[in-house]
Amino acid sequence: MITANQYFRDVFGHKMYKASIALDVTCPNRDGSKGSGGCIFCSEGGSGEFSAKCKTTITEQIEEAIEQVRKKAGKDAGYIAYFQSFTSTYCAPEYLEKVLSEASSIEGIEAISVATRPDCLGSEIMEVFKRQAREKPLFVELGLQTSSDKTAELINRCYKTEEYVKAVAALKSIGANVITHIIFGLLGETKDMMMDTVRLSADAGSDGYKFTCLYILKNTPMETLYNENKVEILEMEEYFDIVEEAISILPQTAVIHRFTGDGPKKILIAPSWTMNKRQVINYINRRFGL
Repeated sequence: MITANQYFRDVFGHKMYKASIALDVTCPNRDGSKGSGGCIFCSEGGSGEFSAKCKTTITEQIEEAIEQVRKKAGKDAGYIAYFQSFTSTYCAPEYLEKVLSEASSIEGIEAISVATRPDCLGSEIMEVFKRQAREKPLFVELGLQTSSDKTAELINRCYKTEEYVKAVAALKSIGANVITHIIFGLLGETKDMMMDTVRLSADAGSDGYKFTCLYILKNTPMETLYNENKVEILEMEEYFDIVEEAISILPQTAVIHRFTGDGPKKILIAPSWTMNKRQVINYINRRFGL
């Protein structure tokens, strides 16, 4: 296992921080193209609550994000332009190329990271990515969440797992670094099912991973199911037992970009243990020897 901090220091020679960006886009399972309402766990902000608000230019958002961490980061740090919310490639290829080029040209930006879905990577989008990957390191984050198509249907993901496998291969063929998002504790999933997801993503060739427990956010369909006692929430030690097992079956070269997520406190309902971020970080550091 390699942590993101270790990986970025090895590749870039210093600590890296993400400047989160929100584009004026949505998702195909929100707008009726493939479904409506989005994934049932996802917030109204498309999981981009920690990004700067969508403004006129990408430059404004990046400058705001950098300013927020500048004192902590120090003068030697570098930055990754992180297109975070909704499905960042669910747009015209010309628009995507424009915003990626603008972000890439900003002083201090040393890499680009784009969060998207495997079913939103058409040939023209891939050509944009291919050109971008020649300019600066490109990370593409895919929201797999589960390898079970049955669970995927329950959470309204609206694409088949085989599309993820094909997307990983296509992205790696153009030089992109693939990061896979996986949620532990989804509806009805056993530990074996969760490990199946980890194995599938490793076999597909994912370079890195972002793990998170299922958390319940206000104004989501998952909140309704939670209130009806249809959702079980993992306790902290139970969750990290699963993470530890997942890491044990990954290749030693796998990069762990996130051990768990933390939902915005204003809209977070459960699990309560994720609200104490410092306590969780200390626990992770002790348990995994970081």
